[in-house]
Amino acid sequence: MSSEHMQHITQAEDRIPYQQLIAYGFGGIIPIALFNIAGQLMGLIGNISLGLSAFWLGVIMIIPRLWDAISDPMVGHISDNARTRWGRRRPFLLIGGISVAISFVLMWWIPNGDLVHHWFPTEAAFKWFQLVYILFWLLIFFTACTVFEIPHGALGMEMSSDPHERTRLFSAKSFLGNLFAMSTPWLFALASMEIFKGPGGNEADGMRYVSMLVAVILIPLSFWWFFTVREPGFKTASKQTKTPFWQDMKHTASNKTFLNLVAIIFTLAMGFNFVALLGYYIPIFYIFEGDKSAASALLGINGTIWAVTGLIAVFPLNWLGSRFGKRNTLIIAIGLMCLAQLSKIVCYNPQYPYLIIIPTILLSTGMLFFFTLGASMVGDICDEDDLKTGHRSEGSYYSVYWWFIKMGTAFASLVTGLLIMFTQFDETQVTKVDDFQGSINKTIHQVETWNSFIVKEKLLQKALENHNQPSLINTKDQLFNEMLIGYTEAIEESKALLINLNKESLKTQQQSNANALQTDLHLQHKKTQTISTINKLENLLTHLKNIGHESPEFRIKEIIESSLPMILNTSFDKSNLKFSTLLLHIKTQSNASTDTSKHYQNMVRNLSTIHEKIEFSQSNLIRSSSNPESIIKDLQAIKKASVGLTLQTPHTLFWMRAVEIGLPLLLCLFSLFFALRYSLTEERTYEIKGILKTRNAKRLIDSLSSTVLEN
Repeated sequence: MSSEHMQHITQAEDRIPYQQLIAYGFGGIIPIALFNIAGQLMGLIGNISLGLSAFWLGVIMIIPRLWDAISDPMVGHISDNARTRWGRRRPFLLIGGISVAISFVLMWWIPNGDLVHHWFPTEAAFKWFQLVYILFWLLIFFTACTVFEIPHGALGMEMSSDPHERTRLFSAKSFLGNLFAMSTPWLFALASMEIFKGPGGNEADGMRYVSMLVAVILIPLSFWWFFTVREPGFKTASKQTKTPFWQDMKHTASNKTFLNLVAIIFTLAMGFNFVALLGYYIPIFYIFEGDKSAASALLGINGTIWAVTGLIAVFPLNWLGSRFGKRNTLIIAIGLMCLAQLSKIVCYNPQYPYLIIIPTILLSTGMLFFFTLGASMVGDICDEDDLKTGHRSEGSYYSVYWWFIKMGTAFASLVTGLLIMFTQFDETQVTKVDDFQGSINKTIHQVETWNSFIVKEKLLQKALENHNQPSLINTKDQLFNEMLIGYTEAIEESKALLINLNKESLKTQQQSNANALQTDLHLQHKKTQTISTINKLENLLTHLKNIGHESPEFRIKEIIESSLPMILNTSFDKSNLKFSTLLLHIKTQSNASTDTSKHYQNMVRNLSTIHEKIEFSQSNLIRSSSNPESIIKDLQAIKKASVGLTLQTPHTLFWMRAVEIGLPLLLCLFSLFFALRYSLTEERTYEIKGILKTRNAKRLIDSLSSTVLEN
C-alpha cells in the first residue's frame, strides 16, 4: 500500500454536511433494526408463544425473499430512472418509511384467543390461518422495506465521490441503525411485561402494543428524511438516458468484481443467519433452563452491549479502512467473527451466564466492519463501472447486492426451521406451559381484583362516616358497577370453560379404554359443576341489579366471600384442564423416547408436585375466601414451581450449541477464501476517482461551452 494513500485527506467538496450525515444515518433503523426484528422475533414468538411449527415458519419466511427477487431489482431500476421534482430517491424514503411503520404494526396483530379459535374446526386449521396471516403481512412489510432501503442505499453511494467518505456515511448508517437495534432484544423483554401482554397473555400479545411504539418513532422520521437529505448527483443523473430493466440486470450480473464481493458477503451472512434464531433459544433454554423472564433480561443486556459495541466500533473501522484498505479490513472482520464463534465453546455457561458478553463484543465488532465495508465497496464498484460505461446505476447494483443479503436471510429462515427440527426442540411443550402459566396469572389477577373491591368498600365506609360527601356516594356507585362487570366476566369465563369441557369430553369419548372412561366421568362431573356455577352467578347478578348499591343487603365483603370460591373454582378448573394436556404431552414424549427417559421422569415428578399444590389450593378455596392473600401466596408458589417446565432434553440443548457455533465458523472460512481473491485495490479505487473527476470536469466545460455557443 502506497504512503500517498495512507496520508489521503478527503477534500472539502467531497465531505457530507453533518446534518445530512445524521439524517441519512438514521435510515439504518429500517434495514438494520426492523428488518432483523421481523426476521428473528417473528420466528421466535411464532414458535414459542403461538406454538407454530418452526419448519413452516421458516418456509413462510423465505416466500417474501423470493418476492424480493422481483421487487428489489424493480425498485432499484425504477429509482434509477425516476425523474421527479424531489429527485430520484427521496420520494421513496417518505413512502417507504410510512409503509414500513404501518405494516410493522399490523403484522403483529395475529388473530388469537378462544373466540377466534372457535371459528375453526381443528387446531391444525387454526394454525394454518395464523401462518397465512403472518405470511400476508410479511410480504407487505418486506416490500415496504424494499421501497425504502434500495433507494436509500443507492443514495448513499451518490452523496460523495470519495471512497472513504462513503465508508464514513455508511458507518453513520451502521452507528445510528445499531443505536436503535439495541432495542431489538428489549422489545422481546417489553412484550413479556404484563403491562403490554396483559394478565394471562404471552409475548405475541405484548408485541401488538410494543409495535405501536415503533411506528410512533418511524413515521415522523420518514418526513425528516424526505425534507433533510439531498441528492447532489441528481442534476447529472437527470440528463442520463433511461435504460431497459433487463439490460441493467444483465449488465450488473456480468460484473466479475461485483460478483466476487457478493460471494464474500452472501456466504458469511448466510452462515450467521442460519443460526441467528438459535442465539435466542440458547440463553432461554440452555443458560436459564427455560426461564423466559430471566433470559429476557440477559437478552436485553446482551443486545444493548451488541449495539453499544457497534456504535464504538465505527471509529476504529474508519481508521483501519483508511490505514489498511477496505479488503484487508474486511479480512480482519472475518477473523474477529471466527474468534467470537470459538469463544462460545467456553462462554455458553449456565454457571456464568454473562460470559456470553465476550463473543457478543467480538461478533458485533466484526459484523459492523463487515457489512459497513460491503455497502461502501459497492459504491467503489459503481465508480469502476461508470469509468467503463459512462453510466451510473447505483440503484441496480445496490438492489442486487441487497437482494443477495435478503436471499441469504430467507434461505437461512428455512434452514433455521430445519435445524430447530433437527435438534428436536419441543415447541408444543413450551406453548402448553405458557397456557398453564397464563391461566395461573389470570387467577392471581382475579383474586387481586376482587380483593380490591373489599378494600375500596372499607375506605369508602370510613370516608362516608366522616364526611358523607356526594362524590363518595358516586364512587360507591362506580364500585357497584365494577362489581357487576366482574360478575359478568366471571359468567363468561365459566361459559368458555364449559365449551372447553365439551370439546375434551368429545375427544375422550372417541377413545375406548378404561382411562378414557374415567376421564370422561370426571369431565361430566366438572360440566355439571360449571353449569351450576353459571346459574348461581347469573342469579346473583340479577339480584344485585335489582337491589342496587343503596340496599342494606349490598354488603360487598359478605357477597364476595360467598361467591369468590365459585369464581375461583372455575379458574382452577381451567388451569387443571391446561395442566392435564401438558401432563399428557410430557408422558407421550416420555413413552416415545427411551434415550431421554430420565429427563422426562424428572419432568413428570415436577408436574406431580405442582398438581398436588393446585389440588390443595383448590380444596381450600372456601376456607381461604376470607383471606385472599393466602390464595395469592399459593398461586405464586405454583407459578414459581412451573418455571422449569419448558426445559428441553439434553440432546436438544447439545445440538443447539453445536450447530450455532460450528456452522457460521465453517462459512466464515469460505468467505475468507473469496475475500483473498477480491481484485479492486485501494490504489485502483483512487485512480478511478481521479480519472472520473477529470472526465466529469471536462464534460461540464464542454456543456457550458456548448450552451454559450448556442446563445
